Amino acid sequence: MKWLVLLGLVSISECIVKIPLRRVKTMRNTISEKNMLNNFLKEHAYRLSQISFRGSNLTIHPLGNTKDLVYLGNITIGTPPQEFQVIFDTGSSDLWVPSNFCAIEACSLHTRFRHLQSSTFRPTNRTFSITYGCGTVKGIVVHDTVRIGDLVSTDQPFGLSTAEYGFRRIPFDGVLGLNYPSISFWSIPIFDKLKNEGAISEPVFAFYLSKDGQEGSVVMFGGVDHRYYKGELNWVPLIPEGNWMVHMDRITIERNVIACSAGCKAVVDTGAPFIEGPKSQVDNMQKLIGARPRGSKYYVPCSAVNTLPTIIFTINSINYTVPGGAYIIKNPRGRCYTTFKENQWSPSTEIWILGDVFLRLYFSVFDRGHDRIGLARAV
Repeated sequence: MKWLVLLGLVSISECIVKIPLRRVKTMRNTISEKNMLNNFLKEHAYRLSQISFRGSNLTIHPLGNTKDLVYLGNITIGTPPQEFQVIFDTGSSDLWVPSNFCAIEACSLHTRFRHLQSSTFRPTNRTFSITYGCGTVKGIVVHDTVRIGDLVSTDQPFGLSTAEYGFRRIPFDGVLGLNYPSISFWSIPIFDKLKNEGAISEPVFAFYLSKDGQEGSVVMFGGVDHRYYKGELNWVPLIPEGNWMVHMDRITIERNVIACSAGCKAVVDTGAPFIEGPKSQVDNMQKLIGARPRGSKYYVPCSAVNTLPTIIFTINSINYTVPGGAYIIKNPRGRCYTTFKENQWSPSTEIWILGDVFLRLYFSVFDRGHDRIGLARAV
């Protein structure tokens, strides 16, 4: 999820994605090795909640894949627990869900927190207002017990929205931010609180995102399960520390540099569905792959998907390939559109957002202890 905190604007590209507010059944290819792993993980997702990794406890939490556009996981808040579906988002730092104080239609379409039913609820007199690219969330800051699987954070500060504008068609209840506390809007993020209290033995979390609507996506806390990737992890230092942003060397198609020619910055964002960049470079990319605009999207013939060029993102001297089949999505009408979008802001520095399109191909590790990101080919 793209949060431009430094510029005072929080812009969420997902806000323009309109998806029915329901759980989506997944499709499977029974003969693929990857799908065998997905089947195993589906059957044993909660049974695998504690796995030993280098002497540490590794918590694996399942995520649902909604049409390759949004990955949602369940958390609970309060005593007794109330369940919510949230995005686990490396682009932001804070947790918020709708409140039963909110009478706006956007809130009524989602699960709302009923504070009077929680014996551990603690209010504050603080309020918040966050502006996104699609609208605004306003509310109050409160405290209660939050659970992510078997991880428990007591007296965790989080936001309860009392008004949501522009969120009517959003398929999630709220957001659980996993970025650094330096960009938190109100207090200590849940990952930092769990880390400081010793609930997470290693300051690491990681994502495996399934593709083609398949199940098996997970976020893991406290370590890394090596079954989810091939080869070695390539570690990339953050620039600067305190945000999940790295230096990218260049972007090429068929050995021709098409963007980031002098080096640029890239945000690794699990809350953004697409790959985003400056308008001029994205427009050029669309032209080079033969995509034509129609409304807010760029389309290609579905018959041409397998012939589209591979786009290479070079990060820390390592080439990360994204083939045509990975950056094209077919909509319910059978039309194929690209997953490249222009940024909603124009900073002086070229910045790209590497969202779920990229992260479906590459298992990602977010290492707070060493201020770095690890990438490896996903299984």
